[in-house]
Amino acid sequence: MSHTPAAADPLRDDAVGIEASWHEPEQFAEIFHRHFPDVHRYVAGRLGPDAADDIAAETFLTAYRRRDRYDPARGALRPWLFGIATNLVAMHRRGEARYLRTLARTPAAGPQTGHEEQVVAQVSAGLVRGSLAEALRGLSPGDRDVLLLVALGDCTYPEVAEALGLKPGTVASRLNRARRKLRDALGGVDPTLITEESDR
Repeated sequence: MSHTPAAADPLRDDAVGIEASWHEPEQFAEIFHRHFPDVHRYVAGRLGPDAADDIAAETFLTAYRRRDRYDPARGALRPWLFGIATNLVAMHRRGEARYLRTLARTPAAGPQTGHEEQVVAQVSAGLVRGSLAEALRGLSPGDRDVLLLVALGDCTYPEVAEALGLKPGTVASRLNRARRKLRDALGGVDPTLITEESDR
């Protein structure tokens, strides 16, 4: 008699992987391989590709060192990792500001194929990269964290709330405020591609 494999449960898989790593540290490698690409993409969008390798690696080193503090009853591992990454980005705010200033001075080029261009395309809906970067730089750190966790990290509102230790209503109000400020800074055009289906 054949058995149909159970559907994958990321929350359970992550919890099992973390718990297994308490006694067999090499088990943490599976967590790393599963989540590193998303965390790296998020950090690259915030600090640039040069800083992304180091900060994403530091995120997982921190998670590994604190893995005994992860409580699956409080939520999934993914928001916990994004929370660590966001805290590390906050420690590099000057680097983020420099990166956004550089993007603001960089003229829009032809076909957009690099990672930076893909990030901007995701967030900008065709606007000039420099204007968007300047508008992002004008957001408060808290509003920028929420906006970019959704836009770059592809996080849901509940995941952002868990990552930043906020109430879901606070996430929604910060995101709405950030979108409004970007629209105002960019002549009334909403550059984000965030839709209500993000609130799932």
